Amino acid sequence: MIGLSLREIADITGGEVHGDEGVVVRGAASVDSRTIEPDGLFVAIAGERVDGHDFVPQAMAAGAAAVLATRAVAAPCVVVDDATVALGKIARAVIDRRTDIRVIGITGSQGKTSAKDLLAEVLAAAGPTIASVGNSNNELGVPLTVLRIEPSTRYLILEMGSRGIGHLATLCEIAPPDIAVVLNVGVAHMGEFGSARNIAIAKSELVEALTSEGTAILNADDEHVSAMAAQTDARVITFGEAGDVGLSGLRLDDDGQPQFTLAYGDQSVATSVPHLGAHHALNAAAAAAVGVAVGMTVADIGSALQGATIQSPMRMSRTVRADGVVVINDAYNANPDSMAAALRALAAVGSKGRTYAVLGEMLELGEASAAAHRQIGELAADLGISCVVTVGEGASGIAEGAGLRAHHVTDAEAAVAFLAERLRPSDVVIVKASRGDRLERVADALLDR
Repeated sequence: MIGLSLREIADITGGEVHGDEGVVVRGAASVDSRTIEPDGLFVAIAGERVDGHDFVPQAMAAGAAAVLATRAVAAPCVVVDDATVALGKIARAVIDRRTDIRVIGITGSQGKTSAKDLLAEVLAAAGPTIASVGNSNNELGVPLTVLRIEPSTRYLILEMGSRGIGHLATLCEIAPPDIAVVLNVGVAHMGEFGSARNIAIAKSELVEALTSEGTAILNADDEHVSAMAAQTDARVITFGEAGDVGLSGLRLDDDGQPQFTLAYGDQSVATSVPHLGAHHALNAAAAAAVGVAVGMTVADIGSALQGATIQSPMRMSRTVRADGVVVINDAYNANPDSMAAALRALAAVGSKGRTYAVLGEMLELGEASAAAHRQIGELAADLGISCVVTVGEGASGIAEGAGLRAHHVTDAEAAVAFLAERLRPSDVVIVKASRGDRLERVADALLDR
């Protein structure tokens, strides 16, 4: 982080200094007293269950230089009306001082975190890069990521999530993007947005935040996304089968990892991504389009993609047990599109044994929920998945769609017990559900065995 004194922080936020205003914060900010960096800023958030102000002593003992708080504490601090809003103001001030950094915002209904991780690997080959950790993509996660930048940082990748119209515009006020990446417009959170049109409006806010000197990276194969080109005066680079950065020759190897060709102008490269599922090829094309925007060659982009590693947990994380059973933990979240991609990946890698899909409820789908769950079950049956283990009442529609291939259980423990009696070497299990179901418990238990 760029060093800021408490006096400077107070001036930026409109807050009041308590203690020595000459104290300088040089480390990153954190809302967790257990992850404080030396000379960092502890942000005391007063939540419904936990009040960060109660953890100030632990934060200071861990090396914090100061605290951003909403009431005076026994430490050097700046007191503000709203710590989250103030944190965003500090992040914006830091961004404004670092005109040498390219800010890349990335959004989409699904795949944001996986695409962000691939992009981080690509841009790291071009210069020092900072990216959001996990899916830290909201009004807290974005500024916390901004405040991790270092003097050497040249690229800042920010995953940006939206829970409604106006949310992305707010995040772009904190960190105005130089490059805006829109992956797709799907049905995730349909219950909150009400329609695909509203989702497209919300996602387009990232593109609209660009200046004429920026670059929009748009999915040519998604009509809602490609239409966003008309909403900006910035340079536009599309990606996909019909994109400026073209994707062709896609196939999966024996491990279910995509191999494909990327092309831009007269440059092309045959490459691959060491992740499970065909959908990662399109994520790779998006990352490649950003690489092109910052001046990388397609050959260098292809090399970076081939060396990519899984950065975020519970996203198509593949583990082979000692007995040969393959467990794929994709339990971080789920929506119809990502669920379908996971099932196709399972079918691709399960040719040597039986395939088990342990599936939970997909949340926030509104009126489309019943049909979406049933269609996922039907897809599993069509793909020839050996057994679909549905967990919880919310997933009963998947069981209905899967028909005779389904086995319904009430909870994660019952799913583990069912599988423990049946799994044999070379069988493949995938676990996936919305975050509220916490189905990673199934994957963890199977691996413990």
